Amino acid sequence: MNEVNDFLKKTIKENPAVLFMKGTAQFPQCGFSGRAIQILKICQIKTLITINVLEDDKVREEIKKFSNWPTIPQLYLNGEFIGGCDIMSEMNQTGELQQLIKSFNG
Repeated sequence: MNEVNDFLKKTIKENPAVLFMKGTAQFPQCGFSGRAIQILKICQIKTLITINVLEDDKVREEIKKFSNWPTIPQLYLNGEFIGGCDIMSEMNQTGELQQLIKSFNG
């Protein structure tokens, strides 16, 4: 369990944008994960690491505890938990998500 937690911390710390999702960016395996990828593409994100939680049950369960958020997908920007698909959607509509992404897109 500790190993998984270390993996989560390291991944989130070392990458400006991390999306924990079901499936991959090329082949999302649930509607919410697909929508999350669409939103990030709309925001023209350049650097995105995706973690397919379907490949590892431990990661899938631990990320929910780590963020204290019950659902997948989960977006982290600059080491900070942003939220799931609904929050990403709202932030995209207000322009807030684009501003956050601009800060590290370069």
